[in-house]
Amino acid sequence: MTRTTIPYEEVKERLLQDPATRQAYDDLEPAYQVACLRIQHGLTQQQLADLVGTKQPSIARLESGKGTPSLSFLQRVAEALGGHLVVKIELQAEQK
Repeated sequence: MTRTTIPYEEVKERLLQDPATRQAYDDLEPAYQVACLRIQHGLTQQQLADLVGTKQPSIARLESGKGTPSLSFLQRVAEALGGHLVVKIELQAEQK
């Protein structure tokens, strides 16, 4: 029996065709961005929390995608990571 390896991008593309999966993926995007930037900067969640002026569980919640952070909190996180916050409003797919 031979195994076939499917490239990640192909699997991702297939999965994101499902509307529920796409929504879950989009909902976690900011969390993923924060976690990636934190790791790129070599910071622990505690170190980022200290820079932001909050506690580590707040960073953990943000990175897990649980809850809805305030814009001011996201702004502080972005600044602590050397970035800036961008807010974008788009029409839903059926309205485009």
